[in-house]
Amino acid sequence: MDTFSKSDPVVVLFVQGAGSSEWKEFGRTEVIDNTLNPDFVRKFVLDYYFEEKQNLRFDVYNVDSKSCSIYKQQDFLGQAFVALGEVIGSQRGRLERALTGVPGKRCGTILLLAEELSNCRDIVTMQLCANKLDKKDFFGKSDPFLVFYRSNEDGTFTICHKTEVVKNTLNPVWQPFTIPVRALCNGDYDRTVKIDVYDWDRDGSHDFIGEFATSYRELSRAQSQFTVYEVLNPRKKCKKKKYVNSGTVTLLSFSVESEFTFVDYIRGGTQLNFTVAIDFTASNGMPSQPTSLHYASPYQLSAYALALKAVGEIIQDYDSDKLFPAYGFGAKLPPDGKISHQFPLNNNEDNPSCAGIEGVLESYLQSLRTVQLYGPTNFAPVINQVAGTAAQVTDGSQYHVLLIITDGVISDMLQTKEAIVTASALPMSIIIVGVGPAEFDAMEELDGDEVRVSSRGRYAERDIVQFVPFRDYVDDSGNQVLSMARLAKDVLAEIPEQLLSYMKTRDIKPRRADPQ
Repeated sequence: MDTFSKSDPVVVLFVQGAGSSEWKEFGRTEVIDNTLNPDFVRKFVLDYYFEEKQNLRFDVYNVDSKSCSIYKQQDFLGQAFVALGEVIGSQRGRLERALTGVPGKRCGTILLLAEELSNCRDIVTMQLCANKLDKKDFFGKSDPFLVFYRSNEDGTFTICHKTEVVKNTLNPVWQPFTIPVRALCNGDYDRTVKIDVYDWDRDGSHDFIGEFATSYRELSRAQSQFTVYEVLNPRKKCKKKKYVNSGTVTLLSFSVESEFTFVDYIRGGTQLNFTVAIDFTASNGMPSQPTSLHYASPYQLSAYALALKAVGEIIQDYDSDKLFPAYGFGAKLPPDGKISHQFPLNNNEDNPSCAGIEGVLESYLQSLRTVQLYGPTNFAPVINQVAGTAAQVTDGSQYHVLLIITDGVISDMLQTKEAIVTASALPMSIIIVGVGPAEFDAMEELDGDEVRVSSRGRYAERDIVQFVPFRDYVDDSGNQVLSMARLAKDVLAEIPEQLLSYMKTRDIKPRRADPQ
């Protein structure tokens, strides 16, 4: 610390690779002289992955101008550890963390702000028609189509869209089409957009009819008025004195829509509500035996606990109250041995929520000691339970993720399909993790990547199920942290798209975050 003045602080950001304990320096802020309340300008640009635990460490140092190194112990002012998901999932993307690391001393706080880089996410839908185009075919009229090009910085042009061909007409009306604004003009609204008009020929030697130029800004004016462009053929113009044009193209409609991202909804206050359902059927084996899938040694978590931690530790960053309903299924409950397919792990029917992922793990281990593993393996009751909760709030402020961890073949496939089809219209996703050596072919049927799940003639509105067998992610060297990172990366990768698909089908836009 400076003896006669305030500090000259700098913040150094370190990142940790997935499944690794090693920290690597990512970057540094500028140094701000002589202050205890620095407001840093330099930003760190990080790639964000919802499905990964992206651990960050912020170290604050006082820079000694006489020394090039800042890693001297006496210059260390404190540090903060945080996951990127915590910052994004916090209110308005602002997270305040106490600095620690200097024994017996209050080190102050660090305020972290996260914002998504806007890369022109607008999408344009437009429709054009043409009138009195030049006749190019000897035995008929023309078969016209349009080719759009965006101009590049070096004056060259890159093709960015082709319309369909409208056969045998000089007055074509093309279908409306959609194109991202960045593809059309790279976000520069005044950049030239060149449009060529061609007559289609079967052999690929399409005849050039003419061209015209415009810009995104000019096209966007068509929202309030028709815009007519003259199609000109430069060669004809040079040859013929009386040449006027080769026809006209009219912009009939032009509309712009923003393409919202997962982060837009999270910043707007959408909460991810996480629910767990764990398989307590007898096929798992006696929990006290090392061969059981529920067996936890003093040195190693069970496969169930690993899957729960892998998924839960990432999702919890997006849930402000950190209270997670947790259920078991397929067990006989004390005192009368009644079979249940959705019993609360914390033994509280009125409030099945556990405090944090550690609370869920604690309740899970407690249940293993009190219930009798039995059967069958029924998913439908717990899916319907979560669907009932999801149906209560459908305005986009809540989205539910149900994690089912199971060891085996499902017993109520028809009822489960029916439950999934119903749930697909609600703000929820289902993750199924299969543990153990069983064949999980039936589970693949529930994961609608190839064929949409159906029940009694009804098809699921959206693909909301992701199934993975845990054994595919186990690290050969026994590194549990790496196994968990691999599992989470795969099972959570589809959640952002599934959330967006729900919002889009319901035309729910993100709430605006309060001004900061």
